[in-house]
Amino acid sequence: MMPFEGGVESPGNATFIFSCAAALLYGTMAAAPPRFVASAVKTLAVALLAVLAGMQQGHWLLVLALALSAAGDLFLSRPGERALLAGLASFLAAHLAYIALLASIGGGPGVLVAAPWRGALAAVLVVYGLIMLVLLMRRIGPSLRGPVTVYIVAILCMGISALTLDAPLVIAGALLFIASDTLLATEKFLLPAISRQRDWMRYAVWASYYLGQMAITLGLISF
Repeated sequence: MMPFEGGVESPGNATFIFSCAAALLYGTMAAAPPRFVASAVKTLAVALLAVLAGMQQGHWLLVLALALSAAGDLFLSRPGERALLAGLASFLAAHLAYIALLASIGGGPGVLVAAPWRGALAAVLVVYGLIMLVLLMRRIGPSLRGPVTVYIVAILCMGISALTLDAPLVIAGALLFIASDTLLATEKFLLPAISRQRDWMRYAVWASYYLGQMAITLGLISF
């Protein structure tokens, strides 16, 4: 069953299929050393979600957030601290776009109080963020502490903003996004360099990240 009207040949469904195909292809390369082809395929997967959002008259902030995420994917697929900082900056901007969009269409902070499960989940996210911040501050260099702190605050605000929507796909997507970043931070900064856990975590980072972005995209297009 296709997510949009028409068969596989319709522009929306075809773009969605090509995005999924690129994501699956990159999934076979996620644990490999950085290569240009892998960077291009990784970037294409989410860039096509941005194209899809535009084709389906999605909000311009959704298109912007996905485009910035695709740029972040490109930077993070390259080695070095400069690429890491550029990736963090791109995803920070993407989260700010998501926050602006979710805040404009959500029910506001009152929804978190009115629905106990939403408030409880928001509280869990805050505690999670504090724990991750303490753990990371012990392991990263001074030049990364500021950017990482700002990024953690931004992604938590994005997740909490998603909780104010009556949109299960968007909430699930935001939580998957946070889970992906948790795995990425653990793999990059918290695990020993020789840990055998790195390979499977790289696959899990990509799977949870792409599924999260896909769920947010489909959820917001139909919201």
